[in-house]
Amino acid sequence: MKRTPEMTSVSSDWESFHATDISERLPFFAKDGRIYDCLFAQQFDRALLTHLFETADALRGLTATKEGMDYAGSLLSHARAMLYFVQPSTRTFLSFLNACHILGIRTSEIRDTSTSSEVKGESPEDTVRTFSSYVDMIIMRHPTPGFVEKTAWLMNRTNRPVPIINGGSGKDQHPTQALLDTYTLYRSFKGNMDNRKIAMVGDLKRGRTVRSLTYLMRNYRNITLYFVSPKQFRMEPDILDFLKRHDMPFIETEDFRSVMGEADAIYMTRIQDEHDKAGESRAVDYSPFHFRAEHLKLIGKNCVIMHPLPRRHEIEVTVDDDPRAVFWRQERNGMWARAALISYIFGVDGKIRKG
Repeated sequence: MKRTPEMTSVSSDWESFHATDISERLPFFAKDGRIYDCLFAQQFDRALLTHLFETADALRGLTATKEGMDYAGSLLSHARAMLYFVQPSTRTFLSFLNACHILGIRTSEIRDTSTSSEVKGESPEDTVRTFSSYVDMIIMRHPTPGFVEKTAWLMNRTNRPVPIINGGSGKDQHPTQALLDTYTLYRSFKGNMDNRKIAMVGDLKRGRTVRSLTYLMRNYRNITLYFVSPKQFRMEPDILDFLKRHDMPFIETEDFRSVMGEADAIYMTRIQDEHDKAGESRAVDYSPFHFRAEHLKLIGKNCVIMHPLPRRHEIEVTVDDDPRAVFWRQERNGMWARAALISYIFGVDGKIRKG
């Protein structure tokens, strides 16, 4: 793909570019009125979310037969993708891998920098640029905040840019997780997303999934967010400022039981102790933020229980049998939502919707 004016008319200095407001940076990651690099939850508006969800639903229906699966697999059989996942992942990796396969994309993967020339001193930026010589898309999961965006910025200033999808960047953003989470809510609520109360529970300070999901909830009307967490792991001020700027009501509390009966959806998260610097998570009693079987009688009959997974002890396994527990469906939704996004970036979503 050739560079476009949007891609070239930008500061040649990364620090200066990154220091600008995100609203000013977004056009650089778009092409022909569409997302080119998927890096931030803020790139999705309501119309695009609905379009992607309808595409995902159409793809599910299309691939229910062998003939349909064969057709879907022909749409991007000419394309190749690199899955560069140097941060541990099961669900995100497998859902992207299978999303590519559904659309016929051939894949390569690197899941450990010890298998690349980075061990010889090659910079991560040069490593990614090497990938672009062989593939048409790079899907990345990286532990360094901002690295995925920097990679897309660098690639878009070359003569051979390829789309970059953020599969998780440090603790800042996980846009496709937010996409699949919203798709799960969309399906659970039969498309009626307005006037909902969403409780986000657990380690909100360091959980990139809840940050990204909060951004997407701005696209719907009359949404109230409950942030339920230990005081040590409250939602970061930048997210709270975002909600205030957009007049979105939110409530912060440490009393989980007090919001159970209010919520249309309860989004559970694990403690993110991989971000500890000195074992600080061990000093926090996380048990008040666990969902137990006894709590099922406290929530509404149509309330849904979600979790980005993996879980530890924050949802009892016996809860899985309740029809309101949708996290295993949520996991599978990731494959379809990501396949819809990839089809959109490559411009074959119209063919899927026509069947």
